[in-house]
Amino acid sequence: MSNDSQLPLLAILSPCVGVCQLDPRGYCLGCYRTGDEIARWRGMSDAERSHYLNEVLPARESA
Repeated sequence: MSNDSQLPLLAILSPCVGVCQLDPRGYCLGCYRTGDEIARWRGMSDAERSHYLNEVLPARESA
């Protein structure tokens, strides 16, 4: 018998792809985060990280 409420939650990982250089706008060329966002990433809630991964960073990438 399975108890899904006991499954471990997975942490939202960093979007870093190892290309760590900021463009003239201050966005990383690899993950599109600012230096401040990179520094704060580990302290962000899962909800905030999810917001960045699903909305903020894709919008920057397509701009």
